[in-house]
Amino acid sequence: MSYVAIKGGGRAITGAAAVTEFLRTEQGLGNPAAEPLEIDTILHQLRHLVDRVVSEGGVYHPQFAALAVKQSLGDTLEAAFALRAWRSTRPRLTATPPLDTSRMRLIRRISSAFKEIPGGQMLGPTPDYALRLLRLELIDESPDAFRAVARDWLGSCPEAQLPDSFPKVLDALRAEGLLPPLPHPRPLSPGERGESSAFDITREPLVFPVPRSAALATMARAETGSLLAIAYSNMRGYGDVHPTVAELRVGYLPVLLPHPVTGELAEVGEVLMTECEVVAMYAATEPGGKPVFTVGYGACFGHNEVKAISMAILDRALQKGMQDGPANPSEDPEFVLLHVDGVDSMGFASHYKMPHYVTFQSDLDRLRTTQQKSGEPA
Repeated sequence: MSYVAIKGGGRAITGAAAVTEFLRTEQGLGNPAAEPLEIDTILHQLRHLVDRVVSEGGVYHPQFAALAVKQSLGDTLEAAFALRAWRSTRPRLTATPPLDTSRMRLIRRISSAFKEIPGGQMLGPTPDYALRLLRLELIDESPDAFRAVARDWLGSCPEAQLPDSFPKVLDALRAEGLLPPLPHPRPLSPGERGESSAFDITREPLVFPVPRSAALATMARAETGSLLAIAYSNMRGYGDVHPTVAELRVGYLPVLLPHPVTGELAEVGEVLMTECEVVAMYAATEPGGKPVFTVGYGACFGHNEVKAISMAILDRALQKGMQDGPANPSEDPEFVLLHVDGVDSMGFASHYKMPHYVTFQSDLDRLRTTQQKSGEPA
């Protein structure tokens, strides 16, 4: 596709940026009480928005994600674009070993598969059980009423002694032989890639067929709405993954890195994660083998349960499609993985706003010529 070079327009482009900035700050005109949004305010009061940008930006930096939200006026796609662009300028120093999510410091943990689970259900912070009604009292919420909420909760919250970690629900099913056993990777020859070695989607192109790790990595930073739409198509009949949430976890996962002197793994921090494991219809692991439940997995940065559940459903669907051949769009790795990245999708849609004078002029010329040849008036 060809584009034409444009001369001029510099003042208009500068003016467009200026009016965007003006709209961000115009509330301050004649309103001395107006203050710019603080990064900490965005972090804590719009935390789900920040979590979406962290996940879709593909880098765990909540402060810069909040900055991107402020800069983009709340546009999550623009914010993720800015955060991902910043990430591309950072050097890569090292990589963590595979992290054990059973060590998560949980703030929420539920299972739809069992009423009672080892360690118990922990509802945690969620609007799932509240009425979806507008709280009109928040329109004129005073600073005193705002702070009173935290004081009242802290005063009424009983002290609970939570364990450091909780067992995985799937471990009990696997011990009973109802799930396929975890794979034991064989030793690899030099330069050989194994399924247990993670595919780096930031440095390697997706050349199909791709390993499962590439699919999971792509979906982990995919746009939430895109994942939900394709997973919903599977749930609504264009597929046969009807999952049960074995366990949904939200918590802080310790990040381990080798010590520069001793080489021993040491905890350097933690990241907020959402993890979902779903159990789907049973199938034989091999011809003539005993049937077991199939499993789908989803995990992403931040607190985003819809994304993790959608990812787990699509993981199961893609596994089925890779094994038996895709029977619907949600089982086609090429269809799913090339259409769920919000930054890619936004970029392609937005590029149509760029000048297409040459190509459209060519279309006009061809249409006029065709009409003349067919006897129709130009």
